Amino acid sequence: MALDISELSTMDATAQAELVRRRELTPLELVDAAIARIERVNSALNAVITPLYEEARAAAGSPELPDGPFRGVPFLLKDLGAMQKGQPYYLGNRALRDAGFRSPVDTPLGARFRAAGLITVGKTNLPEFGMQSTTQPLAFGPTHNPWALDRSTSGSSGGSCAAVAAGLVPIAHANDGGGSIRLPAAWCGLVGLKASRGRISDPLDTLIVSELVVSRTVRDVAAVLDAVQGSEPGDLFLAPPLARSYQAEIAADPGKLRIGMLTRASFGDIHPECLTATNAAAKLLESLGHELEESYPESLFEEPGERTLPLQRPVLAGLLRNLSLMLGRPATRDDVEPYTWSLSELPPATAEEYAAAMEWLIRWRRRVIQWWSAGFDLLLTPTVWEPPATLESMMPVDGKMSELSDKIERHVFFTRPFNLTGQPAVSLPLHWTPEGLPVGVQFVGAMGREDLLIRIAVQLEQARPWIDRRPPVHA
Repeated sequence: MALDISELSTMDATAQAELVRRRELTPLELVDAAIARIERVNSALNAVITPLYEEARAAAGSPELPDGPFRGVPFLLKDLGAMQKGQPYYLGNRALRDAGFRSPVDTPLGARFRAAGLITVGKTNLPEFGMQSTTQPLAFGPTHNPWALDRSTSGSSGGSCAAVAAGLVPIAHANDGGGSIRLPAAWCGLVGLKASRGRISDPLDTLIVSELVVSRTVRDVAAVLDAVQGSEPGDLFLAPPLARSYQAEIAADPGKLRIGMLTRASFGDIHPECLTATNAAAKLLESLGHELEESYPESLFEEPGERTLPLQRPVLAGLLRNLSLMLGRPATRDDVEPYTWSLSELPPATAEEYAAAMEWLIRWRRRVIQWWSAGFDLLLTPTVWEPPATLESMMPVDGKMSELSDKIERHVFFTRPFNLTGQPAVSLPLHWTPEGLPVGVQFVGAMGREDLLIRIAVQLEQARPWIDRRPPVHA
């Protein structure tokens, strides 16, 4: 029986790659079908901001297309982080867009995506420089959540998550410096894994950023992690070595796990639907034989964001310095959004403040990680404290930039600590509100334990499947 091409919008990347291996479809047919879906649906979402159709078609028809595990699968690259040489690279910024800046090189991850056989059909939307927990940059306009078009996708990988949730492509690049994989995965009903620090080569050797993908299935995430993990010569951070492939963990029994649970935040109440999602996940885990306890690292309430602000200020200064280099002239207030400029105007940290913040972070990280060493396998939390917020509520207001900062701080309460510790964490789509909005729950593992996160994620995916859920806006 011939394949109905419309079925591709519901198939994950693993299934689409299998069609190519069995010669049921060619890479070009997969790419053309993805392009047709983007052209049909993207006007409602604004998820794909830079089409790369001709380049994608050329790659799909080339005899030099790598014979990797995802050969011929259409893919979207977030417009920040991983680069592929020659592609537009705007970072959600108007000045770079107007200058037509292009990626000068393949970064290690960009090259590994190519080697895996993934074909980039476009670039996805993000907040300017990935600095907000909503995707509505002034340069390109807001990305709309396919579950409800008046809602935010969160950020910063909001364009990628909207595109995958709506079936435009089966898988898309994402990265996470404070929750930017996990938050939009939670608000778009996807699987979002942030790997351990050093698991995937980071050419900037940042303390906090991890890059991977978002998908609707755990097996996709495991297979991509197998394809792109590993260090490059000169990398500062190295993750613990693997015992076996992540795809092998798909069939592995997680055993009986001891799982802690955190359902409160320092800023106030958590939304009832997010509490319901977390408590329901706990009950499901208990039914599967796991042991749940109201326990968590107390140090999570020591306000790491505020304590590490002196470490963030040089990064903000460096952002404008790098923008100047990319533009070939000094960056000015008019080159960036008001929110970005307001952060750049924060007083610089003194050397003493920077050293004190780094010392505090090192000690705090040890206090947090010791909780896992005391006998816990995983920590269960909400991914974010509220269901998808409205785009209107997340719009920056002139003269009230601190209000947006406060919202972002609340959104990253459960996610950012594990960028600072370097631990792996995954958001899973285990709950939907009565209005049909997705709510994610987060699992955090000890350093290097992506294997355990994949095992528990597969067990929950099988116990409470989400693959057949479709948003109202779907290709």
